Amino acid sequence: MLAMRDEALKTAFCLSTDATGCAIRPEPLADGSRQPCRKGHFFVVLADRDHVFFEYQPKHTSAAVCEMFRGFGGFIQADAHAIYDALYRGDAVAPGTGPPIEVACWSHARRKFWEASCAKYELGREGLLRIRVLFEHEASWQALPPSKILIMRQRVLTPLVDDFFAWCGAGHQQHRERGLVSAAFGYAFRQQTALRRFLDDGRLLMTNNRSEGALRPIAAGRKAWLFFGSDDHATAAANLFSLIASCKLHALDAETYLNEIIRVMPHWPRDRYIELAPKSWTRTRARLDPTELAREIGELTVPPPEK
Repeated sequence: MLAMRDEALKTAFCLSTDATGCAIRPEPLADGSRQPCRKGHFFVVLADRDHVFFEYQPKHTSAAVCEMFRGFGGFIQADAHAIYDALYRGDAVAPGTGPPIEVACWSHARRKFWEASCAKYELGREGLLRIRVLFEHEASWQALPPSKILIMRQRVLTPLVDDFFAWCGAGHQQHRERGLVSAAFGYAFRQQTALRRFLDDGRLLMTNNRSEGALRPIAAGRKAWLFFGSDDHATAAANLFSLIASCKLHALDAETYLNEIIRVMPHWPRDRYIELAPKSWTRTRARLDPTELAREIGELTVPPPEK
């Protein structure tokens, strides 16, 4: 997992991330009295179409986020939570790199207008309709290469996005009282620079839905497992989640992959662990002796590094 993470920080174009909470069993007190579980957090990071990795952090803080993404200078797509602001300010830059560039999520902006619409506010419904037009155009171009998508976005979506934010700016000035309408206008107005970012490159996505989808197994699973025994247990689980999610991304059978990796890893050079990642495993496996790989124990011939 660490090899996947290191490669992502060095080479990824865009890292998409989100987080969800989990319960951690507390250490027993000396007098035997009970205390409640404390809250930890799983972050998921999608590195382009190469890797999916999970990281456990005891705290949902700017310091934790900066440590996770330290040295990365590409695009980061996340929600508008304040913990990410330190990244965009440059608190986690490395020599020779600038701060990452924020890409916002249009699904989060749409959600605010949906909440206003559910409360029977006509402006909430109008916001939904305006955003729906953007999504419909975007969906019609998904089969095109990124260069063509960029051209279509600039030609068709840029005027619509300009009109949307002009409307949001006027609404933000008129509706200053607290409420669902002002929250919807305020969110879109404050996030407009990051929400416009997808117009700059055809490879960027309008939403962060992939990250939220990757967290669903955690959200569903915690109802069954209830808690983790310690921070170390949660970290170990995050490593396993990373490998399984990456297997799913690359259409590998996770059980078969894990069996084969356990067989191979004791013989593999530590500085070449990235060759064992799900992204590379099909190519790496083809270079191994199938007879040796099928044995449960015994020597295994490690092929030379690929050129």
